[in-house]
Amino acid sequence: MKILVADSLSHLATDALTALGADLSIHPDATAESLPSLVGDNDVLIVRSTKVTQETIDAGGSLSLIVRAGAGTNTIDTAAASRRGIAVANCPGMNTDAVAELTFGMIVAADRRIVDAAIDLRSGRWRKKQYSAARGLKGRTIGIVGLGAIGLAVARRAAAFGMNVGAWSRSLTPEVAEQHGIARFESLAELAASSDVVSVHLAAAAETRRIIAEDFFAAMKNGAVFVNTSRGDVVDPDALRAAIETKAIKAALDVFDDEPAAGDAPFAAGEIAAVVTGTPHIGASTDQASDAIAAEVVRIVSSYAETGRPVNAVNVVEKTDAPYTLVVRHYNRVGVLAAILVEIRNAGINVEEMENRIFSGGVAASCRLKLDEAAPAETIAKLRQIENVIQVVA
Repeated sequence: MKILVADSLSHLATDALTALGADLSIHPDATAESLPSLVGDNDVLIVRSTKVTQETIDAGGSLSLIVRAGAGTNTIDTAAASRRGIAVANCPGMNTDAVAELTFGMIVAADRRIVDAAIDLRSGRWRKKQYSAARGLKGRTIGIVGLGAIGLAVARRAAAFGMNVGAWSRSLTPEVAEQHGIARFESLAELAASSDVVSVHLAAAAETRRIIAEDFFAAMKNGAVFVNTSRGDVVDPDALRAAIETKAIKAALDVFDDEPAAGDAPFAAGEIAAVVTGTPHIGASTDQASDAIAAEVVRIVSSYAETGRPVNAVNVVEKTDAPYTLVVRHYNRVGVLAAILVEIRNAGINVEEMENRIFSGGVAASCRLKLDEAAPAETIAKLRQIENVIQVVA
């Protein structure tokens, strides 16, 4: 198996993949522009931050699996991969603690103005009076937007700080909120109006783009803390800038719109960066998270090599909507499955799912197919006449 690593990746992963017998090519400085010429005849592509465009996918004639060494897959053209039958897998949950830790570091830094104070100290200015006006966190309310694994990890840390924890999420039920000891906000506006600290943990999607906009900031308390360590495009940057200027919102961001593709590059969003506590999208970047992601990447690739089934695939349908099931019990002989599929093809029927299970002893098997149309009686009769078919149930 030929594997292209088009990003920086822990040596734990590269060493393990090499030990598995993979033919490894490593290009840590690859970019979205250079990747199409690098992908070549590799079977697997592993990336972390490098964008995978349709051009790269079209250039990878042998490509069958793309692994994102991280949680989100918004840097990969998943739709283009799906059209080519290329699986896209990710490593969910491996960076949960790392992002939650940075989130809380940002909350404290914004409340206590740690960055501004440090800059002044480094400039030789002692401004104790100016930086002695922090509100503090104990007894304050934090509103968490998006209650997935990272949101829950932030909630646990907030509780340890003595904060009142509330959340809004489309999938958050009263029962789940009660289970975690979290107040459930009915709307984003209610969360914004009730919270002293807002922390955003949303995935990038069409329905979340600019979900945090002017109306949300208008509802926030003056002087509240706003933190986003999820995705840049969920927040309207112009609305945030206006809220900082008019409502003294203390903002802390690890993610931005139009982030540079390279790890060391000019940054175009300097205006917003100048008025926030900011970091260059390093939420998942700890040694602990890196090692956990490395282990998961190896698990995904090794499992795929052994079974042909992609673990953690985000674009492979586990269960189709095919309404008709056909079960064929047969003897485990060469050519039986091929003969079955030929008859189904001749009937103009598409097979959307297929599973063939062998019984103990290896003599017989059962093939289950999900079809987009019902097999007509004529086709059923032909299937029953195939040599080594035991029974056909439609």
